[in-house]
Amino acid sequence: MSVLAITGASSGIGQAIAEVHARKGHELFLGARRVERLEALKEKLLALGAKSVHVHELDVRSNESVIAWTEAAFRTYPTLDILINNAGLVLGTDTIETGSVEDWATVFDTNVMGVLRLTRQFIPRFKANARGHIVMIGSISGHQVYEGGGPYCASKFSVKALTATLKLELNGSGLRVSSIDPGMVETEFSDVRFKGDLERAKLVYKQITPLQAVDVAETVEFVTSRPQHVNIDDIIIMPTDQASVSKLNRRS
Repeated sequence: MSVLAITGASSGIGQAIAEVHARKGHELFLGARRVERLEALKEKLLALGAKSVHVHELDVRSNESVIAWTEAAFRTYPTLDILINNAGLVLGTDTIETGSVEDWATVFDTNVMGVLRLTRQFIPRFKANARGHIVMIGSISGHQVYEGGGPYCASKFSVKALTATLKLELNGSGLRVSSIDPGMVETEFSDVRFKGDLERAKLVYKQITPLQAVDVAETVEFVTSRPQHVNIDDIIIMPTDQASVSKLNRRS
Protein backbone atom coordinates (compact mmCIF):
# COMPACT_ATOMS: atom_id res chain seq x y z
CA MET A 1 0.00 0.00 0.00
CA SER A 2 1.13 3.55 -0.73
CA VAL A 3 1.20 6.60 1.50
CA LEU A 4 -0.16 9.76 -0.13
CA ALA A 5 0.23 13.40 0.83
CA ILE A 6 -2.55 15.46 -0.79
CA THR A 7 -2.73 19.25 -0.85
CA GLY A 8 -6.03 21.10 -1.17
CA ALA A 9 -7.76 18.00 0.20
CA SER A 10 -10.73 19.67 1.91
CA SER A 11 -13.00 19.66 -1.16
CA GLY A 12 -13.29 18.97 -4.87
CA ILE A 13 -10.62 16.98 -6.66
CA GLY A 14 -8.38 16.74 -3.61
CA GLN A 15 -11.15 15.24 -1.51
CA ALA A 16 -12.10 12.84 -4.31
CA ILE A 17 -8.48 11.69 -4.64
CA ALA A 18 -8.44 10.95 -0.92
CA GLU A 19 -11.73 9.02 -1.15
CA VAL A 20 -10.68 6.91 -4.13
CA HIS A 21 -7.38 5.98 -2.48
CA ALA A 22 -9.11 5.33 0.85
CA ARG A 23 -11.20 2.65 -0.86
CA LYS A 24 -7.93 1.00 -1.90
CA GLY A 25 -6.76 0.86 1.70
CA HIS A 26 -3.93 3.41 1.42
CA GLU A 27 -2.60 5.70 4.16
CA LEU A 28 -3.32 9.40 3.74
CA PHE A 29 -1.81 12.66 4.96
CA LEU A 30 -4.06 15.57 4.06
CA GLY A 31 -3.48 19.31 3.95
CA ALA A 32 -5.68 22.38 3.44
CA ARG A 33 -6.39 25.72 5.06
CA ARG A 34 -9.85 24.59 6.17
CA VAL A 35 -8.60 22.03 8.65
CA GLU A 36 -12.07 21.62 10.19
CA ARG A 37 -13.23 20.15 6.88
CA LEU A 38 -10.28 17.77 6.91
CA GLU A 39 -11.21 16.60 10.40
CA ALA A 40 -14.75 15.85 9.21
CA LEU A 41 -13.42 14.10 6.09
CA LYS A 42 -11.07 11.93 8.14
CA GLU A 43 -13.90 9.85 9.61
CA LYS A 44 -15.43 9.28 6.20
CA LEU A 45 -12.10 8.13 4.75
CA LEU A 46 -11.54 5.66 7.55
CA ALA A 47 -15.05 4.30 7.00
CA LEU A 48 -14.27 3.92 3.29
CA GLY A 49 -11.28 1.72 4.11
CA ALA A 50 -8.22 3.93 4.51
CA LYS A 51 -5.57 2.19 6.60
CA SER A 52 -4.91 5.44 8.44
CA VAL A 53 -5.55 9.17 7.95
CA HIS A 54 -3.78 12.19 9.41
CA VAL A 55 -4.65 15.83 8.75
CA HIS A 56 -2.60 18.99 9.19
CA GLU A 57 -3.29 22.61 8.32
CA LEU A 58 -1.56 23.75 5.14
CA ASP A 59 -1.35 27.08 3.33
CA VAL A 60 0.73 26.56 0.19
CA ARG A 61 1.33 30.33 0.00
CA SER A 62 3.34 30.21 3.24
CA ASN A 63 6.83 28.73 3.20
CA GLU A 64 6.64 28.19 6.98
CA SER A 65 3.33 26.32 6.63
CA VAL A 66 4.71 24.15 3.82
CA ILE A 67 7.81 23.25 5.85
CA ALA A 68 5.73 22.42 8.94
CA TRP A 69 3.30 20.31 6.89
CA THR A 70 6.10 18.40 5.17
CA GLU A 71 7.92 17.71 8.42
CA ALA A 72 4.69 16.49 10.02
CA ALA A 73 3.96 14.29 7.01
CA PHE A 74 7.30 12.48 7.09
CA ARG A 75 7.32 12.33 10.87
CA THR A 76 3.97 10.54 10.69
CA TYR A 77 4.79 8.45 7.61
CA PRO A 78 8.57 8.04 7.08
CA THR A 79 7.93 5.93 3.96
CA LEU A 80 5.51 8.44 2.37
CA ASP A 81 5.91 7.95 -1.37
CA ILE A 82 3.33 10.03 -3.28
CA LEU A 83 2.81 13.80 -3.33
CA ILE A 84 -0.35 15.09 -5.01
CA ASN A 85 0.13 18.80 -5.82
CA ASN A 86 -3.57 19.58 -6.08
CA ALA A 87 -4.06 22.96 -4.34
CA GLY A 88 -4.91 25.65 -6.87
CA LEU A 89 -7.40 28.33 -7.82
CA VAL A 90 -8.46 30.96 -10.32
CA LEU A 91 -9.96 34.39 -9.64
CA GLY A 92 -12.11 36.33 -12.06
CA THR A 93 -12.45 36.41 -15.84
CA ASP A 94 -11.03 39.87 -16.48
CA THR A 95 -8.81 40.59 -19.42
CA ILE A 96 -5.15 41.40 -18.89
CA GLU A 97 -6.02 45.06 -19.47
CA THR A 98 -8.67 45.13 -16.74
CA GLY A 99 -7.52 42.44 -14.31
CA SER A 100 -6.54 42.78 -10.66
CA VAL A 101 -2.84 42.65 -9.84
CA GLU A 102 -3.74 41.40 -6.35
CA ASP A 103 -5.77 38.51 -7.82
CA TRP A 104 -2.93 37.63 -10.17
CA ALA A 105 -0.49 37.52 -7.27
CA THR A 106 -2.78 35.15 -5.37
CA VAL A 107 -3.14 32.87 -8.40
CA PHE A 108 0.59 32.67 -9.09
CA ASP A 109 1.54 32.34 -5.42
CA THR A 110 -0.88 29.43 -5.06
CA ASN A 111 -0.64 27.64 -8.40
CA VAL A 112 3.06 28.09 -9.15
CA MET A 113 4.92 29.05 -5.99
CA GLY A 114 2.83 26.59 -3.98
CA VAL A 115 3.91 23.75 -6.25
CA LEU A 116 7.52 24.88 -6.06
CA ARG A 117 7.46 25.13 -2.27
CA LEU A 118 6.00 21.66 -1.78
CA THR A 119 8.07 19.93 -4.41
CA ARG A 120 11.30 21.46 -3.12
CA GLN A 121 10.57 20.08 0.36
CA PHE A 122 9.61 16.60 -0.82
CA ILE A 123 12.40 15.86 -3.32
CA PRO A 124 15.27 15.36 -0.84
CA ARG A 125 13.08 13.16 1.36
CA PHE A 126 11.96 11.07 -1.60
CA LYS A 127 15.57 10.75 -2.70
CA ALA A 128 16.59 9.60 0.77
CA ASN A 129 13.95 6.86 0.51
CA ALA A 130 15.01 6.10 -3.10
CA ARG A 131 11.33 6.22 -4.02
CA GLY A 132 8.69 8.84 -4.70
CA HIS A 133 6.04 10.02 -7.13
CA ILE A 134 5.13 13.67 -7.67
CA VAL A 135 1.74 14.18 -9.31
CA MET A 136 0.63 17.59 -10.55
CA ILE A 137 -3.05 18.36 -10.98
CA GLY A 138 -2.76 20.63 -13.98
CA SER A 139 -5.39 21.79 -16.46
CA ILE A 140 -6.28 21.91 -20.12
CA SER A 141 -5.49 25.59 -19.53
CA GLY A 142 -1.85 24.56 -19.34
CA HIS A 143 -2.11 23.52 -22.99
CA GLN A 144 -4.54 26.06 -24.47
CA VAL A 145 -5.45 29.65 -23.66
CA TYR A 146 -8.70 31.61 -23.67
CA GLU A 147 -9.78 35.23 -23.34
CA GLY A 148 -10.26 36.26 -19.75
CA GLY A 149 -8.01 33.49 -18.48
CA GLY A 150 -4.54 34.81 -19.28
CA PRO A 151 -2.97 34.78 -15.79
CA TYR A 152 -4.58 31.45 -14.84
CA CYS A 153 -3.45 29.86 -18.11
CA ALA A 154 0.02 31.30 -17.57
CA SER A 155 0.11 29.71 -14.12
CA LYS A 156 -0.85 26.31 -15.51
CA PHE A 157 1.61 26.61 -18.41
CA SER A 158 4.18 27.30 -15.70
CA VAL A 159 3.28 24.08 -13.91
CA LYS A 160 3.74 22.22 -17.20
CA ALA A 161 7.20 23.75 -17.53
CA LEU A 162 8.07 22.81 -13.95
CA THR A 163 6.87 19.25 -14.52
CA ALA A 164 8.97 18.89 -17.68
CA THR A 165 12.00 20.33 -15.90
CA LEU A 166 11.60 17.91 -13.00
CA LYS A 167 11.50 15.00 -15.45
CA LEU A 168 14.98 16.02 -16.62
CA GLU A 169 16.40 16.90 -13.22
CA LEU A 170 15.16 13.73 -11.52
CA ASN A 171 16.03 11.30 -14.30
CA GLY A 172 18.11 8.52 -12.79
CA SER A 173 16.90 9.13 -9.24
CA GLY A 174 14.06 6.60 -9.40
CA LEU A 175 11.52 9.34 -8.69
CA ARG A 176 8.50 9.64 -10.97
CA VAL A 177 6.74 12.80 -12.14
CA SER A 178 3.26 12.91 -13.69
CA SER A 179 0.67 15.51 -14.66
CA ILE A 180 -3.10 15.03 -14.83
CA ASP A 181 -4.71 17.84 -16.82
CA PRO A 182 -8.52 17.97 -16.77
CA GLY A 183 -10.95 20.10 -18.69
CA MET A 184 -14.12 21.36 -17.02
CA VAL A 185 -14.75 19.73 -13.64
CA GLU A 186 -17.80 20.60 -11.56
CA THR A 187 -16.35 21.48 -8.14
CA GLU A 188 -16.04 24.64 -6.02
CA PHE A 189 -13.57 25.90 -8.67
CA SER A 190 -16.06 28.25 -10.32
CA ASP A 191 -17.50 29.31 -6.94
CA VAL A 192 -14.03 30.56 -6.01
CA ARG A 193 -13.44 32.12 -9.42
CA PHE A 194 -16.60 34.21 -9.09
CA LYS A 195 -15.94 34.94 -5.40
CA GLY A 196 -19.07 33.31 -4.06
CA ASP A 197 -21.50 34.22 -6.86
CA LEU A 198 -23.05 30.75 -7.02
CA GLU A 199 -25.60 31.57 -9.71
CA ARG A 200 -22.89 32.78 -12.04
CA ALA A 201 -20.80 29.71 -11.21
CA LYS A 202 -23.68 27.39 -12.17
CA LEU A 203 -23.87 28.96 -15.63
CA VAL A 204 -20.38 27.64 -16.42
CA TYR A 205 -21.77 24.09 -16.54
CA LYS A 206 -25.17 24.95 -18.03
CA GLN A 207 -26.38 22.50 -20.71
CA ILE A 208 -23.23 20.37 -20.64
CA THR A 209 -22.13 17.34 -18.65
CA PRO A 210 -18.80 18.28 -17.06
CA LEU A 211 -16.32 15.95 -15.44
CA GLN A 212 -16.86 15.12 -11.80
CA ALA A 213 -14.05 15.19 -9.26
CA VAL A 214 -14.11 11.40 -9.02
CA ASP A 215 -13.28 11.11 -12.73
CA VAL A 216 -10.01 12.92 -12.14
CA ALA A 217 -9.38 11.02 -8.90
CA GLU A 218 -9.74 7.65 -10.59
CA THR A 219 -7.26 8.77 -13.24
CA VAL A 220 -4.81 9.73 -10.50
CA GLU A 221 -5.25 6.30 -8.91
CA PHE A 222 -4.44 4.63 -12.23
CA VAL A 223 -1.29 6.71 -12.65
CA THR A 224 -0.03 6.17 -9.11
CA SER A 225 -0.67 2.42 -9.16
CA ARG A 226 1.54 1.60 -12.16
CA PRO A 227 4.65 -0.53 -11.54
CA GLN A 228 7.78 1.34 -10.49
CA HIS A 229 9.31 1.09 -13.97
CA VAL A 230 6.27 2.82 -15.54
CA ASN A 231 5.84 6.61 -15.49
CA ILE A 232 2.72 8.17 -16.99
CA ASP A 233 4.02 11.56 -18.08
CA ASP A 234 0.82 13.41 -18.89
CA ILE A 235 -2.90 12.69 -19.25
CA ILE A 236 -5.45 15.16 -20.59
CA ILE A 237 -8.97 14.21 -19.46
CA MET A 238 -11.92 16.07 -20.95
CA PRO A 239 -15.71 15.91 -20.78
CA THR A 240 -17.22 14.48 -23.95
CA ASP A 241 -19.03 17.82 -24.35
CA GLN A 242 -15.74 19.76 -24.40
CA ALA A 243 -13.55 19.66 -27.51
CA SER A 244 -11.12 22.39 -26.45
CA VAL A 245 -10.69 24.97 -23.73
CA SER A 246 -13.32 27.14 -25.45
CA LYS A 247 -15.31 24.73 -27.68
CA LEU A 248 -18.32 23.29 -25.83
CA ASN A 249 -21.40 21.39 -26.89
CA ARG A 250 -24.16 23.15 -24.96
CA ARG A 251 -27.38 21.26 -25.50
CA SER A 252 -30.62 23.25 -25.82
